[in-house]
Amino acid sequence: MNQTCPAEFVAFAHHLGDIACDILRARAGLPPQVEIKGDGSPVTDTDKAVEQAVRAEILRAYPTHGIHGEEFPPVRLDAEYVWVIDPLDGTKEYVQGLPLFGFLLGLMQGEETIIGLAEQPLLRHRWLGATGHGTTRGSAQLHTRSCRSLAEAVVSTMGYDTFARAHHDRLSRLRLNHRKTVIADSFYVFGLLAEGRVDLIASDGFALHDYAALDAIVRNAGGTVTDWAGKPLGRHSNGTVLAAATAELHAEALVLLG
Repeated sequence: MNQTCPAEFVAFAHHLGDIACDILRARAGLPPQVEIKGDGSPVTDTDKAVEQAVRAEILRAYPTHGIHGEEFPPVRLDAEYVWVIDPLDGTKEYVQGLPLFGFLLGLMQGEETIIGLAEQPLLRHRWLGATGHGTTRGSAQLHTRSCRSLAEAVVSTMGYDTFARAHHDRLSRLRLNHRKTVIADSFYVFGLLAEGRVDLIASDGFALHDYAALDAIVRNAGGTVTDWAGKPLGRHSNGTVLAAATAELHAEALVLLG
């Protein structure tokens, strides 16, 4: 596709980010109401409040667009444009009082994510990547680092001791051959990759609402993002993610993950 994303959609994504993060900031520090979903993961009243507010604004402004959210049933997934919402990425951390949570938003056109927004609301750090617009944090235009070798790379194997434990053998190959490890199971690391402070991220267990926004943010900063088979991420990807600062670094990591 690779056509420039309409500027009105970029502005609207920022608007939705403002709505979501105002709610997250207002509720930060308040005791959340927690339920356990069927898959064993927690959901809070904050998750639901954010997604409901964002959905309502999308339906008001673009009633023909589709919506894929984490907490509520999908709407019009056959539409040309589908908004992907993770209202509170890092719910476990949010419940524990750790400031490692945030809001993720993607806009897909077909199989491609053409806008990705991620924000840590307490720090007010917002990354936005959009096709034809590059990736920004605030007013700064971002670009991944020109790291082409794993031996020189700063690497994150997100979920190594938690949600990706089944792949210790494969992920450990990256950890044995790199320069430095970043230990943080947070979307924030993808923002650091876009900024040139991390070079490679490999993980598993991601759902569409987890990876859509992050995919666009890294790619539009000059990085390469695929699954572990080297396929571009789309609506039906297998949950593995490999994001790299350069195509050369990505290719080297892909071999080790094979």
